[in-house]
Amino acid sequence: MTNIEKFIEAHLDETKDLLRTLAKIPAPSHFEEKRAEFVKAWLENQGAKDVYIDEAKNVIYPINCEGRDDIVVFMAHTDVVFPDTEELPFKEENSRFYAPGVGDDTACLTLMLMVTKFIIENNFQPERGILIVANSCEEGLGNLKGSKTIMKNFEGRIKEFYTFDGSYNHVVDRAVGSHRYEVVCETEGGHSYGKFGNSNAIAQLSKLITELYRVEVPKKEGTKTTYNVGVIEGGTSVNTIAQSAKMLYEYRSDDAECIEIMKNTFESLIEKANSEGKGKFSVNVVGIRPCGEGYDADVHERMLATSVAIIEKHTGKTCVRQSGSTDANSALAEGVPAVCVGSIWGVGAHTREEYVELDSLPIGMRITHDIMMNYFK
Repeated sequence: MTNIEKFIEAHLDETKDLLRTLAKIPAPSHFEEKRAEFVKAWLENQGAKDVYIDEAKNVIYPINCEGRDDIVVFMAHTDVVFPDTEELPFKEENSRFYAPGVGDDTACLTLMLMVTKFIIENNFQPERGILIVANSCEEGLGNLKGSKTIMKNFEGRIKEFYTFDGSYNHVVDRAVGSHRYEVVCETEGGHSYGKFGNSNAIAQLSKLITELYRVEVPKKEGTKTTYNVGVIEGGTSVNTIAQSAKMLYEYRSDDAECIEIMKNTFESLIEKANSEGKGKFSVNVVGIRPCGEGYDADVHERMLATSVAIIEKHTGKTCVRQSGSTDANSALAEGVPAVCVGSIWGVGAHTREEYVELDSLPIGMRITHDIMMNYFK
């Protein structure tokens, strides 16, 4: 039995306990401080040195990074998509852990931490600089703040980047960029009877949404582009002509040229809506996720091929490559080869019924171990 197999067997209950504990700690994007403080203390209790929390609420454990410009990042995010600020509901049933965010990304974070414990206990030394990061703000309007901060604070020093996120049937090989906006429409409004005929902000915003949904997305071979209105709200009462209405709108693509086409189309439709004089439309940018460009394709392919081979070795199943919007976007956009690797098996991401199969935890720890240990001796 190898050292890692002995470790997994000896520490499986500890792994479950750590996941159980983390899964209950609320961590909405931008408000991850409780999880961050727990993770920092946990790492220090394992013997990790120089652990700190940065301005973005990233928990950072640097190993051999002083004066190095060959750093490899291993990352899993602490935030979940749910806004809860009290303890998250948790249950164990049918060899599964159920909790909002338990698979995205709490279980992957747990496995990365346990492999870090294995590295510390065995005093393995890296051949390069290593950053182990429990990062913030991956989800939604977190806008990749955590991973962007890592790339900024270690600018020019990071050469390879891995993020553990999602299930182990795939790796993300291409960054899906997105632009997200709050669009507000304002009109004169008035009493629904006395001022009938005045422009209604809800109606005008609805007209814009109809135009946006008539847009033909770019049909560039090998790419995918989408759009969505995810939230709409406004008005005062049933007998009031709405003076204000707003929506959240996004478009996504795994191709920078397609993103630019969507941007130009969106801006022209906003300009057209304003020119009609039925309402004043204002636009606030609430999130920009970049596509990737300028990275070393050979290094990237080596990272992908190695990750896929490791996953298929330990799962016995085909691992597919696919586009995705993950923390890897931040690195790829800065020209750093980056891969997002799934390390657990779960169902129901971004629902409150999400669960993780407990039998997948040892498999995921082997995957995480093999990827990380490629950089230690």
